[in-house]
Amino acid sequence: MIILGLDPGLGTTGWGVIRKEGNRLSHIDNGEIETDSKLPLANRLLLLDAKLNAVIDSFRPDAVAVEEVFVNKNPQSTLKLGQARGVVLLGAAKARVIVTEYAARLVKKSVVGTGKADKEQIQAMLRILLPGLKLAGPDAADALAVAITHAHHIRG
Repeated sequence: MIILGLDPGLGTTGWGVIRKEGNRLSHIDNGEIETDSKLPLANRLLLLDAKLNAVIDSFRPDAVAVEEVFVNKNPQSTLKLGQARGVVLLGAAKARVIVTEYAARLVKKSVVGTGKADKEQIQAMLRILLPGLKLAGPDAADALAVAITHAHHIRG
């Protein structure tokens, strides 16, 4: 099974692709989709959609796992994150892939063992779980953690 994990964001959306064979996980690829903050919002969302579609077309995942939204103190930031998440969810749905969402705390607990893990702990554990891993950046690491969480919560 090929699992695509996504960490949505308007500025940067992280993605990570893993393969699950029984209890064994292996890294396929990871990256980050960035949008230019100088572009109008609609153009940024369009760019995110196009680049995400290219990732989905390239890896043809069997499942997509997405980190659930959290609320920022800044309502504008929360709204923009929600719009980026909408593009991500729509992109997966257009590809006819089942989408599952996971809370950030559950992702941290699944990968590190505690829901209060920091980014460095997550990245260190990813390197143990996926030997030879080269991360494209912190958002890609979060996306891989979401994919691993999905792998731990499904059968097969």
